Amino acid sequence: MALTKIFDISSRSLAVYRRALEVTSHNIVNSANPNYSRQRIMFSTETSNLTAGFVWGNGVKIADVSRMRDRLVDAHMIGTNQKFSDSNRQSQLVSDVEKIFSEPSDLGISNLMTTFFTSFNELAVTPNSSPLRTNVLNAANNLSAKVTSINQSLNALKVDIKQEFQQKVNSVNTILDQIHQINYEQFSNAYNGVPVNDLLDQRDALVDQLSNLVNINVVYDETNSAVISIGGALAVDRMHSSEFVAEEVNGKINLKVKDGSYPIVLTGGELNALSQVYSKKIPDYQKKLDAVINKLVEAVNGEHVNGYTITDPQETGLNFFDGYVNGQLIINSELIDDPNKIAISEDGSEGNGEIALRIAQLTDSKLLNGNTLQESYSSMINGLGNDGMLQNNYTQANQMVLDELGQLRASQSGVSVDEEMTNVLKFQRTYEASAKLITIADDMLQTILNMV
Repeated sequence: MALTKIFDISSRSLAVYRRALEVTSHNIVNSANPNYSRQRIMFSTETSNLTAGFVWGNGVKIADVSRMRDRLVDAHMIGTNQKFSDSNRQSQLVSDVEKIFSEPSDLGISNLMTTFFTSFNELAVTPNSSPLRTNVLNAANNLSAKVTSINQSLNALKVDIKQEFQQKVNSVNTILDQIHQINYEQFSNAYNGVPVNDLLDQRDALVDQLSNLVNINVVYDETNSAVISIGGALAVDRMHSSEFVAEEVNGKINLKVKDGSYPIVLTGGELNALSQVYSKKIPDYQKKLDAVINKLVEAVNGEHVNGYTITDPQETGLNFFDGYVNGQLIINSELIDDPNKIAISEDGSEGNGEIALRIAQLTDSKLLNGNTLQESYSSMINGLGNDGMLQNNYTQANQMVLDELGQLRASQSGVSVDEEMTNVLKFQRTYEASAKLITIADDMLQTILNMV
């Protein structure tokens, strides 16, 4: 009876440590996989027997194969991912807007507006000069072209952002479907005793991807299924997966559940960055630019309309600009066709350039909220630059936190090849010892048989 128990204990030990070597090998070959979580064998003593008043041990068994994962670290990673992706994408988009305005440069509105007013100042000295009148129109054309180009580029950027927003929403739906499938598979496999650790690694990687796209909240139910909500709306659990769509209302893009009645509250991730820049920041920049250009048109026309041309017969009551319509600064076509219709004589007398002087002096007039046009425009550009700097600072700060969390996760879930090789040697020696026990028990059995 005792020899039989030695055989049982030894054979059970061989199976246990063979499995331990398999798990260790699995760790080693996945050491370069960033989404893999180290697995650890949890050993336990086999249930003992009570025979003839004595407790007889039955060797070793595998209690569990644990996945080394810290849910607290994961939760911090998810929260920081949302903040980092939001600020990083906003920083990139604001940088794109800055490139459109191209300030400070010779081709920026600030310099072109200065050149425009300066050209009138020069014309005031020699009112009948055809080259100087042409210079005024050239300066106006350059300013008009830049203003139009900026508005067209901002609108084109909004189109790109809207398309990207839709693509990100499609990615969210794809990830949610994959998580839903893994939720179901891990529940079914766990119920049937099939290992699920690798499935859980895949799910955690998908959750990380999702947190880069949108603000999420993740909890785990009693079946270890991930229950995820987006902006307060249930997105996925074991039984259900929602479909999200992009919508635009009153010039603002947002996320909502398909067939749902309320938009999602976006607070993080790339979708929030896209929504913020599309719905708020670009319209705000355009609004401030519009205010400057509209005031420019109003002020210049307010002076020019009182001047007299040098045509024969003389004309008065002409506007310099036809208006600022749909982002286009439109110069009066009559002036383009005939520069002599630039009306800068105050009283119609030859050589009078008083109106040109007044237009030139508009550059120093407090025309907009107590500021000059240049001051108002510079304030907008400074705000744009500060916004970009702020988002960049947020990005760097969140990157530092992510790096620290990544190191912490690696120390807990990452595979140390040196440690695993030590385990290989330990499990190998134990496996060999178990095999040696069987050999010894067999020799003892042969001795007994030879005595018969």
